[in-house]
Amino acid sequence: MFDLNLTAAHPFTGYGWDDGFAESFTPYAGQGLVPGRIVRVDRGRVDVVVPDGEGIRTLLADTALVATSDPMRVPCTGDWAVIDPENGLTGDHLDGVVRALLPRRTAFLRSASSKRSEGQILAANVDHAVIAVSLADALDLGRIERFVSLAWESGAQPLVALTKADLAGEPDGPAYLVADAESAAPGVQVLAVSSATGDGLDVLSAVLAGGTSVLLGQSGAGKSTLANALLGEEVQLVQAIRDRDGKGRHTTTTRDLRALPGGGVLIDTPGLRGVGMWDAGTGLARTFSDVESLAEECRFHDCAHEAEPGCAVQEAVESGELPVRRLESYRKLLRENQRIVAKTDARLRAEIRRDWKQKQALGRHMMERKRGPQR
Repeated sequence: MFDLNLTAAHPFTGYGWDDGFAESFTPYAGQGLVPGRIVRVDRGRVDVVVPDGEGIRTLLADTALVATSDPMRVPCTGDWAVIDPENGLTGDHLDGVVRALLPRRTAFLRSASSKRSEGQILAANVDHAVIAVSLADALDLGRIERFVSLAWESGAQPLVALTKADLAGEPDGPAYLVADAESAAPGVQVLAVSSATGDGLDVLSAVLAGGTSVLLGQSGAGKSTLANALLGEEVQLVQAIRDRDGKGRHTTTTRDLRALPGGGVLIDTPGLRGVGMWDAGTGLARTFSDVESLAEECRFHDCAHEAEPGCAVQEAVESGELPVRRLESYRKLLRENQRIVAKTDARLRAEIRRDWKQKQALGRHMMERKRGPQR
């Protein structure tokens, strides 16, 4: 029978097992089932780490019993699962099956790459979302704001890692770029790191020790090199950036969870060419807390921050307190998030349609006034 109360020194606790997950597993105890953490997903089968006496072992398990058409309930890397290591095998060379998933504490979601109104979970039960941004290219603050908003919404703590700091120029290149990134992510730690020189890696490793972290970013952001540096071994193939356009290639092809030498685990993900918003209203409010605070001072509670009298947001833009780029990014992400929410919310769709018709009518009225009376 599996002992739910493992000691802190047991290797399984290094993968994140704690009293909370032990309580969630209680209904399955005494049935020949064991808990496991999914470390890799590949076409309906998963690699899962399970306790084995005083140590751990990795099983290959089938997910047919928890198969679902709901993308939000599909097993993913980082999930805690109920594993049957003996019964119900559905194919050769399998060690068991996934009977159920334990409730997720956090989940990093994005909108699916298709045009369908569905989301995709990139990682589950994550404590830190590390957003890798390369300093070998121009700093894209809008992309940082997008990733940070989704990270806040997931329930994880975002952290921005500015990679390839050795290529940012001397002497103060990384310093002002760190300040720029901090302005796009209030309340988020920003670290300039270099896998080539080792700068910043000790601080980053200390932050990530003991928890579950997911490494996110665009292709070519240096994620695989950073993962190798954090893990202390060459576990990911590193490919060169294309000279003709500076774009990277997908070095990592699956989401893999691995143990960090200083404690805790790291989930490395494939490079993301696009990250769509997914019902991230709360995350956007935290990422743009400066804009939200200004909006509370507007004369009208439904101020659109365009040409309304007494708009504190526009006043801040005019005075230089709020960069116009940041306001435009805020509007863009809000519109995108509203569209994705409206795909599954009929009432919100109706409100958007009504607002659009009102703006059309107002536009026609203003054009008629501008043209003046017709003879």
